Amino acid sequence: MPEQAYLAGTTKGAARSGAGHLTIANLITILRFFLVPAVVWALLTGRLELAFAGFLAAGISDAVDGFVARHFNQHSELGAYLDPMADKLLLVSVFVVLGLMGELPSWLVVGAVSRDALIVAGVLLATIMGRPVAMKPLYVSKANTLFQIVLVVFVLGELAFGVDIGYFRQILIVLSGLLTAASAGAYLVPWLRHMTGNGEG
Repeated sequence: MPEQAYLAGTTKGAARSGAGHLTIANLITILRFFLVPAVVWALLTGRLELAFAGFLAAGISDAVDGFVARHFNQHSELGAYLDPMADKLLLVSVFVVLGLMGELPSWLVVGAVSRDALIVAGVLLATIMGRPVAMKPLYVSKANTLFQIVLVVFVLGELAFGVDIGYFRQILIVLSGLLTAASAGAYLVPWLRHMTGNGEG
């Protein structure tokens, strides 16, 4: 899942192989990076069907590189970092563009981007201060990412095909906002305890 290596630098599985080699799984992940500007360009130029297709292609490629890594023993340290970076870059970029287009509320976009930025800043600060922290992915964080992805898929689907999902979009927006706040708090509290030394045995 995106949060795993993004926060903790862990691998997708317990085993690692080919840490210094470019694997097929890595190549698929790298190709996903190129989908980011493509999807953003498609949105900004009104090619909404292409944006929808590109976002779906990114999701499929994420599943494919995970399958390749697991079943062909292609876990690598490089892939452990590249995979979540590609996922987050695409999701955050699309969130920002949809916010600029007025399709997502600004408070949700700011909250989602700020949450990720604060988590990264917290990890970097802890490392700089000599108190590195391995922030493992939490269920609430995984749920947050899932709902954000579902929200983007439905919004892009609405725009691309002219459908109207009515109040369902608003429900997804509210749930995404609540999960974003809950996820931020779930990381912030343990981080503060770690940095202040509280709760350490």
